[in-house]
Formats: sequence, C-alpha cells, structure tokens
Amino acid sequence: MDDLTILNEIHKGVCMGKDSLAMVSEKSTNANFKDELTYQYNQYQQTENRINQKFEEIGQIPDDTPMKEKIMGWTGIQFNTLNDKSNSSLSEMLIQGYDMGIIKGVKLLNQSPEASNQVKDILNGFIAFQENSIERLKKFL
Repeated sequence: MDDLTILNEIHKGVCMGKDSLAMVSEKSTNANFKDELTYQYNQYQQTENRINQKFEEIGQIPDDTPMKEKIMGWTGIQFNTLNDKSNSSLSEMLIQGYDMGIIKGVKLLNQSPEASNQVKDILNGFIAFQENSIERLKKFL
C-alpha cells in the first residue's frame, strides 16, 4: 500500500474517532469522563495535524470520510445509548471502536512494508494513542 492510501485510512479513522468522541461527550454528565474525552479528542487533533502536514508535503488533500460511514457511526452511538448512558457503557463502546482502529492500523502496517518511515511513524503513533486511550478508559468501566 502506498503512503497516500495509508494516510487516507488514518485520516478516516481520526475523523470517525473525533466525531464519536464528540457524540459520546454529549451523552455524559460526568465532568471527569468529559475531561478524558476532551483529552482524547485533542490527541486525535494532534494526529490529524501530523497527517495534514504530510498531505501538504506531498501536495495532496485527504479524502472525505464517506457519508455512509458517518451515518453508521452516528446511528450506532444513538442506538447503543438509548437505554444506558453510564460512563461504563460509553467507555465500553469507545474501547470497542479503539480495538477496531488498532486492528486496522496493524493490518495497514503489516500490508505496507514499502511505506515511508514518516508514514509508518504516524501510523505507529496512531496505534499507540488508541492503545493508551483504552487503558485510560478502563477506569470508567
């Protein structure tokens, strides 16, 4: 897989993650939990800044996240929070999303030995961020 494809995949994951955190934050009334979500949102923003900088360097712009995926994410959060908006339930939902992101990221790494070191570094950072986020959310389960 080439650098542009990998960057677009990471960008899509960042956008979906930021959207999910914003939606989940609206569902919570716990200040500590909201602070954690804000922290994670800011981490996503830092990753997005790195990706956008790399896109600029190569003279490209990131692809938009398909509307279908955005709608599916929104619908999933709305459905999963109908009966339970507890920190535990919200954390579990986010952890499952992070797990999917880690799997996708590791697959990208394994399928892209020819990727540049800069792009691999961004991807490894994104995977590490998601792993750390899971650990930080565990206290809310």
